[in-house]
Amino acid sequence: MKRKVAMGMLMALALLASACSNGSGNASTGGKENGGSEGTGGQSAPAKISIMTPLHMAETPDPKIEQLIEEKLNVDLDIQWIPASTFPDRMSAAFATGSLTDIVNISITGANREAIRDGQFWDISAYIDQYENLKKLNPEVLNNTKVDGKLYALYQGRPLSRQGIIYRQDWAKQLGLSDPQNLDELYTMLEKFTIEDPDQNGQKDTFGLAERGDLVSGAFKTIASWNGTPNEWGVMDGKLAPAFMFPEYKETMEFFKKLRANGYINSDFPVTSKTEQQNLIMNSKAGAYIGCMCDVQQLYTGLAQLQPDAQLEVFNQVKGPSGKFTVFSGPGFNHPYLFPKSAIKTEEELKQVLAFMDGMMSPDIANMLYWGIENEHYTVVDGKAVPVKEQAKIDRDVKPYNTIEVGDSATNSRLEGKYDYTPMQKAQELFVDNEAFVVPDPTLMLDSDTFTKHKDRLAQIITDATYNYMLGEMDEAGFNKAVERWKSEGGMQMIDEFNAAYEQNK
Repeated sequence: MKRKVAMGMLMALALLASACSNGSGNASTGGKENGGSEGTGGQSAPAKISIMTPLHMAETPDPKIEQLIEEKLNVDLDIQWIPASTFPDRMSAAFATGSLTDIVNISITGANREAIRDGQFWDISAYIDQYENLKKLNPEVLNNTKVDGKLYALYQGRPLSRQGIIYRQDWAKQLGLSDPQNLDELYTMLEKFTIEDPDQNGQKDTFGLAERGDLVSGAFKTIASWNGTPNEWGVMDGKLAPAFMFPEYKETMEFFKKLRANGYINSDFPVTSKTEQQNLIMNSKAGAYIGCMCDVQQLYTGLAQLQPDAQLEVFNQVKGPSGKFTVFSGPGFNHPYLFPKSAIKTEEELKQVLAFMDGMMSPDIANMLYWGIENEHYTVVDGKAVPVKEQAKIDRDVKPYNTIEVGDSATNSRLEGKYDYTPMQKAQELFVDNEAFVVPDPTLMLDSDTFTKHKDRLAQIITDATYNYMLGEMDEAGFNKAVERWKSEGGMQMIDEFNAAYEQNK
């Protein structure tokens, strides 16, 4: 069942294109459906491209940007905006109906990796250098997407680490606190945000940390990495072992268990959504948010509507017991784009699709996907994009299009940003600062057949145990029992396979 769901995710994100244009934004190469027939003026008829993408905002965006892309690349776009909360179900439905399209936006792990190995996707290694923009993609990031040394995916770029803390600076000043330099100071901040009436309203109606049910993108993995926990896997006694077997992982669980027991975190965090988590900050219920520092602008926009004098600050270098700062690294990309052979039958058709992706990397398109329309959503000052002050307009009109960007500013030449809101500008600088301290996942480029086939099932065992421990419903003996179950149901085989690959790649 898990594999079917995973394959459903593979198939459904796939409603991303039926045919494509050239990469320079001039005449279309002609789509597969229209056979490249010419329209008026000798130009090829628009290639029909359908895209299914998750929507993280409350409303679908204004179609103006979509229409401009259609004009510039001579395509006929059908973007299906699916609420992120229902996206997995829609992906499963797309798989069930066999509606795979030219471009699929899927992960390259688990069952999807198995499908790649089965030859269901095009190997594009030999084609990248044929396209002016695609050949600018970062070779190191492309390597992180490879399977068995072959390239199947293009990507949307991401900084290696955007993790840090966003906190109520006005509350901190009221209580005589500053940036937490280590985990002890972080705990003290969360404690005082809860018990010392930081908003000075005479009521006990605040708490420290707003958290959600996401062990990776929420606060847990960030705090774990500050505490010295390896990134997914680490070396123990000369051998690779999963992060949850390290003492630092258990120490992090204990940290969260203590926060919850004392009321310094929302007690229902395992079932709290990101929207609910952010509302706790915007409604002045919680004083700290740990995760992507990029969220500070959105948090402040919502917060200021209710409390105009509120102040937020961002900070990254929270040190662990070792006295060193470390933070987990991502692979440098998001939203891998793969090309299924079931939809793209010939090499000629593949080249048409790649030409469209090349066009999406042209600077004018890249700027629209990321910043919006010049003089409507941003202005250019000293060669940098300055977003308009009306954040709600950007969230409504532009943010949804971020999910279909190809490459990043270093490769597609879109403008770097300059933000009027000081903490948001600081966040951009701290992304760069993090890069000197990141801890990579040593298994990122290693293969394990057990991991490919059973990753999700096995991960659920540890996820459940981790939450149960932090909720006080499981003791250390219970957690260790869950680890032994993980080992017996395939985890030990996974360890052996990763270590065999690790030794070969030394």
